[in-house]
Amino acid sequence: QVQLVESGGGLVQAGGSLRLSCVASGMIVNANAMGWYRQAPGKQRELVATITSGGVINYAEFVKGRFTISRDNAKNTVYLQMNSLKPEDTAVYYCNGKRTWPRGDFWGQGTQVTVSS
Repeated sequence: QVQLVESGGGLVQAGGSLRLSCVASGMIVNANAMGWYRQAPGKQRELVATITSGGVINYAEFVKGRFTISRDNAKNTVYLQMNSLKPEDTAVYYCNGKRTWPRGDFWGQGTQVTVSS
């Protein structure tokens, strides 16, 4: 059974930083594609950053230079370091894992990030 558990969200002022964590069980983070997505009220869920099993990283244009995705293989954890936060970054952030075999697409429960102006 795959579980993805996010933590690290909260309330921060504009210009501040947060680090989100996603602890995975039932799947190995460095053997599968992992990512962070977000969903703001009234909007569709959107991709923030992904990292493949081979370490290839992709960022949405709106976070380039501000956010960094990384993983700790020993802790089976994926991180999202968010710097220079803006009010428009306010959303629920979700961890996603795309397991290769057995194939599956898994989501965490989400963690709220609120950036005040």
